[in-house]
Amino acid sequence: MARTRPGKKESKDADSYTIRGTNKIVRAGDTVLMRPSDTGKPPYVARIEKIEGESRGGMKVRVRWYYRPEESIGGRRQFHGAKELFLSDHYDVQSAHTIEGKCTVHSFKNYTKLENVGAEDYYCRFEYKAATGAFSPDRVAVYCKCEMPYNPDDLMVQCEGCKDWYHPACVAMTIVEAKKLESFLCSECSAEGDGKKPQNAVPAAVAKLEPKRRKK
Repeated sequence: MARTRPGKKESKDADSYTIRGTNKIVRAGDTVLMRPSDTGKPPYVARIEKIEGESRGGMKVRVRWYYRPEESIGGRRQFHGAKELFLSDHYDVQSAHTIEGKCTVHSFKNYTKLENVGAEDYYCRFEYKAATGAFSPDRVAVYCKCEMPYNPDDLMVQCEGCKDWYHPACVAMTIVEAKKLESFLCSECSAEGDGKKPQNAVPAAVAKLEPKRRKK
């Protein structure tokens, strides 16, 4: 994360700030991309809590940082999506000039409903305590034989019997085969039905969670 800049100056609250070199206006509550000190890293993501104008004409912002999975204690895990962020309890004050652009951090539910995911679209389903590595909520629903939380980047197929979702690889299937499925029964449901219910019986009962199509 970026470091807090030392020193105090007289300041007064401001309603908005226009991102340098653009006509984009940010206000408290907006989510922004901020320039990292290391140019080889992706921009930091933060929520603007407060905007202040300094007596010398400069502007500063109080922010609440979002962490990427790889920045958290324990690092990135299999179920973390490429656009996943954690809202941390880490607050900071930065120069407004480090703001590069605006972005949108969706709720997990709203993100999964997007037809297209743009470069500035992210999602958050956890709050994160930076000092301890604790998450809230500390429990989420799990799916498939692997009992992993849902990663919206992955394709999954739904069993028409138990309604659980499965990764193709976990049921000995390729992604190509999964996309061609008309219907699916997991091994447990198929065994319970003693083979009386063919797997292609009800095409409309199967939904597929497709990976997000990113805008180019």
